[in-house]
Amino acid sequence: MSKSKSPSAISKLLKFLGRYKLLLLLSLLLSVVTVVLQLYIPVLYGHCIDYAVEKGNVNFEGIHNEVHLLLIFIAIAGVSTYVMGLANNRLTYGIVKNIRAKAIRKIQLLPLSYLDRKGVGDVVSRIITDTDQLSDGLLLGFTQLFSGVVTIIVTLIIMLKMNPWITLLVILLTPLSFFVSKFIATGTYKMFKAQNEIRAEQTALVEEMVGGAGIVHAFGYENRAKERFSENNERLRQAAEKAVFYSSLTNPSTRAVNSVIYACVALMGAYMILNGKLTVGGLSLLLAYANQYMKPFTDISSVITELQNALSCAARVFELLEEPDQVAENNQILADVAGNTDLERVFFSYTKEKPLIEDFNLHIKEGTHVAIVGPTGCGKTTLINLLMRFYDVDKGCIMIDGTGIYDVTRKSLRESYGMVLQETWLKKATVRENIAFGMPDAKEEDIIKAAKEAHSWSFIKRLPQGLNTEIDDSSLSQGQKQLLCITRVMLTLPPMLILDEATSSIDTRTELKIQNAFEKMMEGRTTFIVAHRLSTIRNADIILVMKDGHIVEQGSHDELLDRGGFYRELYYSQFAGVEI
Repeated sequence: MSKSKSPSAISKLLKFLGRYKLLLLLSLLLSVVTVVLQLYIPVLYGHCIDYAVEKGNVNFEGIHNEVHLLLIFIAIAGVSTYVMGLANNRLTYGIVKNIRAKAIRKIQLLPLSYLDRKGVGDVVSRIITDTDQLSDGLLLGFTQLFSGVVTIIVTLIIMLKMNPWITLLVILLTPLSFFVSKFIATGTYKMFKAQNEIRAEQTALVEEMVGGAGIVHAFGYENRAKERFSENNERLRQAAEKAVFYSSLTNPSTRAVNSVIYACVALMGAYMILNGKLTVGGLSLLLAYANQYMKPFTDISSVITELQNALSCAARVFELLEEPDQVAENNQILADVAGNTDLERVFFSYTKEKPLIEDFNLHIKEGTHVAIVGPTGCGKTTLINLLMRFYDVDKGCIMIDGTGIYDVTRKSLRESYGMVLQETWLKKATVRENIAFGMPDAKEEDIIKAAKEAHSWSFIKRLPQGLNTEIDDSSLSQGQKQLLCITRVMLTLPPMLILDEATSSIDTRTELKIQNAFEKMMEGRTTFIVAHRLSTIRNADIILVMKDGHIVEQGSHDELLDRGGFYRELYYSQFAGVEI
């Protein structure tokens, strides 16, 4: 196994065993009972052989007694094995359940920069696929580990009492089996790690192609998608084939070494029989114990593929769990928000090599409606991300009503904003639950009122069960989904609003109606409006014109047009078709 990866993955897995100490103890006790009985059974066989080895002198009573004990011990060993299997199942899947739950909780604590950097498919693969692979390996590992260790210890003790010289021979030859297994396992761990990384790429690709199936068909991307998948699938096949092939060499190699040990025991035992130092029954018994002693090594080598795969999966899961959390927050609550917003000397970049926002200053009074416009990539959405603290500034400060947003909890900060974005999000639940996402205890009459104000009630009441209709992201049109997101904000009505192309997917007739609802909703609330259609923000109190991370102009719509600057070019280019 890899010195740098596998041992650390194993040590981290052991930490999750803490809450399952009783199950672990039960499994160990049952493995001792099972192994001791299984190892004692050959003794009874040996006695039976000795009772019948001489012609005309067969001890039938002795054989009867031994067989009677044999049946009792086989029954007890069978029950112990069955219960141990149940305990190992509970132990394994309990540990994996806790790891998966911790991974889900970890996602809630990770900064958005990590989720932006990693593909959705990769994260999903770590939580679902890798933990499934881990559970399979753990179950095999626990089953083989406990019984294997006990088998080796008890077998050596019995063999030492029977014949120290043959036992010493077995012990001296054992490192050969370890050497062969370790030599193969060291290389295969890296192979399985590569296989799992390629599988994560494939999961991400499938998620992307299925989620964007409409775009794929619209742009005739089917053949290229097929080629991308085929290329990835072929790499996965090659990686899996290579990993499984080389890991599969462990079992036959270990068996070969064990066969050599078995043959050496047989030869030495035969020599001792000729010298009168060992009986035929004793040799039979020693051969049986030598086989039992080597069996754990053979068993582990036979499942080395699953174990190596499980360890590489565990490393990927722990890599996620060990990612640094988002910056810690204070316990102060942002309450009674009026909406005064100040940004002072703010610097921010997604990557150090590409500065985006530099020395940014902004002062907004409560109740002001602020429109943010500018060409693609100028920093409009980035500014929203900083206000909501989805990202933290590199330098400078952002304050709400004179309180720094880094001095209050993220929850209280974000509860102060209502967001309607161009990209909608709905969970697989009822319409009611999706609307009341930010206010779970909302009354039905309040939900219906918000739906009517957002003009979503007309299509909601036509659904099969109305508010109780279960939907998912594909059940509604893009416009209907956006209306539900608007309804969600209408219901909570926080003190500040962020509208990022909030009506981009809605027809013109409905948009005109919603504009009236927006005006009512924005009344007295500080509102940030990100818009590409400049005709929709004429009534904003202040229009911020951004370019390359800086505010290059600000003022009302009429003031900016009269000024004849960059805003005027942007505005008239939308009607004249001129590229800016």
